[in-house]
Amino acid sequence: MFERLKKDVQAVFERDPAAKSVLEVVFCYPGLHAIWLHRLASRLYRRGWVFWPRLISNVARFMTGIEIHPGATIGEGLFIDHGMGVVIGETAEVGNNVTLYQGVTLGGTGKEKGKRHPTVGDNVVIASGAKVLGSFKVGDNSKIGAGSVVLSEVPPNSTVVGIPGKVVVRDGCKIEQGAGGIDLEHNQLPDPEGEMLLCLQRSLLLLEKRITQLEEELKQHGAKGV
Repeated sequence: MFERLKKDVQAVFERDPAAKSVLEVVFCYPGLHAIWLHRLASRLYRRGWVFWPRLISNVARFMTGIEIHPGATIGEGLFIDHGMGVVIGETAEVGNNVTLYQGVTLGGTGKEKGKRHPTVGDNVVIASGAKVLGSFKVGDNSKIGAGSVVLSEVPPNSTVVGIPGKVVVRDGCKIEQGAGGIDLEHNQLPDPEGEMLLCLQRSLLLLEKRITQLEEELKQHGAKGV
């Protein structure tokens, strides 16, 4: 148990440059508190209890602003940065060394029974405000950009942006990873919509140039006819 607590604290130091001391992390990081309370609630939930785990979950939400259903499966090394508004549903599965920022939702898309929440692989980074909805998998080492809405499976080593979320190809541009192998540079993401607008702008410029050439040719032909 103490070894796992130590890993939780270490995960904060590895991924948050603002962390200055163990005392600060243990007492002042709501994401850490939410994870610890979830472990207690999850242990009771898996023994068949319902009321007390849900009560602990609600106390954790009141204290931290983070709601993790007791039925969710959480791996080691989860780091919830700031965390206000984070929601993790009942059948969600979160792998090892995952990073979630504020406002992230791992939710379902309907009232169906059984597995209805996403499975998040190892070393995944989900940026602020992203919504991952449905019973599919987000592959290992993937990144989901801020504000994205992901509704379908994400292959490993992918970057997803947009609404609805799209897997974007990075054209061989690789961001250097740290020693832990987790890429936290979620601000360095491609912009497919911006690229599409640039393509449309280029096309319009070409069309305007061609129309100008045709108008000049018509004027020349008209002058010759006169």
